[in-house]
Amino acid sequence: MSTQKIQYSKPEWLRKKITLSSLREVEEIIARGRLHTVCQEAMCPNIGECFSRKQATFLILGKECTRRCTFCNVSKDIPLPPDPDEPGNVAKSVQAMGLRHVVITSPTRDDLPDGGAEHFANTVRAIKAFDKTIVVELLIPDLQEDETALRVIAESGAEIVGHNLETVPRLYHIRKGAKYERSLRVLKKLAELNPDIATKSGIMLGLGEREEEVTTLLQDLLDHHCRLLSIGQYLSPSQEHTEVIEFVPPERFDHFRDAGMAMGFRFIKSSPYTRSSYMADEYLKT
Repeated sequence: MSTQKIQYSKPEWLRKKITLSSLREVEEIIARGRLHTVCQEAMCPNIGECFSRKQATFLILGKECTRRCTFCNVSKDIPLPPDPDEPGNVAKSVQAMGLRHVVITSPTRDDLPDGGAEHFANTVRAIKAFDKTIVVELLIPDLQEDETALRVIAESGAEIVGHNLETVPRLYHIRKGAKYERSLRVLKKLAELNPDIATKSGIMLGLGEREEEVTTLLQDLLDHHCRLLSIGQYLSPSQEHTEVIEFVPPERFDHFRDAGMAMGFRFIKSSPYTRSSYMADEYLKT
């Protein structure tokens, strides 16, 4: 893949339109629960499509992150204490939206002793208390690789636990405070603590990664017991964030999906608009 920077002009395959009328009902449900979604905070280009299907990824533990990754649009202000009512409010919103597959994520909360692990678990319990057949997927930060916190997550009752690598090791300067090897160990530890959960990761293309680096990353994930993967195009939220190096054409996403499946992945969602929680209900259907 080329590492020469190009002008930030989206090609035709990245010009998705958002219909504002499709957002209102879900926005009202989220507002009533005093909740946040990563769809809104991260300016996800799929928000119109997902909200029109009454799908959203809940962002718990506030909307302020304690790390300063240069690719992410989530706020870097000082975070507030966790809201004890939030798990119940998420469960009520899940009920109102009629969700059967729920994705819950959070900013990194290095200020909390457990990184927010117990709050995640409380949210899962609140949803399962409403309906234990709802599939819950957690997308967690690295929790500083604390085994006690990871055990709480692994035993929370969630069916899928994800932790994103985001990019190849050479480009980890965009992930402030994160370490590639630590993230791999987090995925492996989760699988070891509870073999019944499915572990999942996600990466972005378009940051200047090379093909052989992506192939090595795929093998690293497999070696650390991760069999579910999302691959999407990086889109810079603003001129102050990390720049896009390349708009990767759809056929390259197909190439990496096919290569990864041949290597042993259970499911890979790979396209320019794929995000960690996009069409998340598809991953366990195979």
